[in-house]
Amino acid sequence: MKSVEIIGFKRANLGKTEAKRLRAEGYVPSVIYGGEEQIHFYAPMILFRDLVYTDEAHFVNLNIEGETFEAILQDIQFHPVSEIIMHADFLQLFRGTKIKMDIPVRPVGTPPGIQQGGKLIKKLRFLTIKALPKDMPEFIEANVSKLGLGKSIKVGEIPSENFEILNSPLVTIMGIEVPRALRGKTVEAEEEEGDEEAAAE
Repeated sequence: MKSVEIIGFKRANLGKTEAKRLRAEGYVPSVIYGGEEQIHFYAPMILFRDLVYTDEAHFVNLNIEGETFEAILQDIQFHPVSEIIMHADFLQLFRGTKIKMDIPVRPVGTPPGIQQGGKLIKKLRFLTIKALPKDMPEFIEANVSKLGLGKSIKVGEIPSENFEILNSPLVTIMGIEVPRALRGKTVEAEEEEGDEEAAAE
């Protein structure tokens, strides 16, 4: 998995006034935990761009005054109006300990339903994955090459190797939406098929 480099500086004062000053100067008040002790630090907001404003999952290489940590972004808070980053929480990684991350889902293949006039609708952009850091995938592939009109793929249909998917297996990830113009025709076609099967019996 790709990593984002973030350089930070330890915070001497943890009050709200100090945090407000840091944000005004373009820094993000942050904390890393999961190790022997929590470390409060601040880092340039611009360094968060490739970590936050993307649909890809990343590990984070934190360098806090020369001390390095491998981590993941555990939580982030934005200002409700200006949307600047208010605070970030990082979880330190240890190679032998499993972690949870939200990993993006990507469709693979061309669904027959699209050629029939349907549209691929994504219901779930991320899956919550539990795995060792070395086994954490960059993304999850959803094979949609067999999806016809009105068909969908669920979480339980996604193969998982060396990792665990924590979402309910019954949740729909993506499917082929039937266009309004075709909905009546699709129902009629299904009814005709049912009539033919009944006649054959």
